Amino acid sequence: MQPEDNKTELYSKLLKGSLQNDRECQFKLYNLLSSKMYAVCLRYVKDREMAEDLLQEGFVKVFSNLEKYRGDGSFEGWVRKIFVNTAIEYYRKSTRMYPIVNLDHAVNDDNVIAFVDDLEVEDLMKMIHKLSPGYRTVFNLYVIEGYSHKEIAELLNITEGTSKSQLARARYLLQDMIVEIEKGDKKNEAIAK
Repeated sequence: MQPEDNKTELYSKLLKGSLQNDRECQFKLYNLLSSKMYAVCLRYVKDREMAEDLLQEGFVKVFSNLEKYRGDGSFEGWVRKIFVNTAIEYYRKSTRMYPIVNLDHAVNDDNVIAFVDDLEVEDLMKMIHKLSPGYRTVFNLYVIEGYSHKEIAELLNITEGTSKSQLARARYLLQDMIVEIEKGDKKNEAIAK
């Protein structure tokens, strides 16, 4: 039996128990998914406490809606979508986005994340957390979650143009951060010689 089959079987067993209000199954399901879903929450908010709040809110929604999971696709993917939507709901309630970049100067979509190839994931996440909530949310939805600008516009109640400009600005700011890091590295190399 393949590891993925084992995972699917485990989720199936825990889902059945959770639907019957078996607290042990619910606790195991929570433990299996909580670290991954916490990481999703952290991508959308800067504050660890807020991420913990989103985590709890997301799991309340997961357990309240378990009967709606039809088995189409992975259970983990279904849960992840609930968490992304929970983060988006929080974002919508707390922020208003406006277009700020002329799209003539936007970064070409063909170069989505080419500038981050040599970065460590942890370093990139730190840079993403330095972005404003609007830039960070659009960047996460487009680059990490794979949503289209049309989908992002619908999710955040903004125009596609605003989504594109927010992404372009996020990329520009990330590129500036990378250039600053590279300047620092070159300066340190020169000092070391």
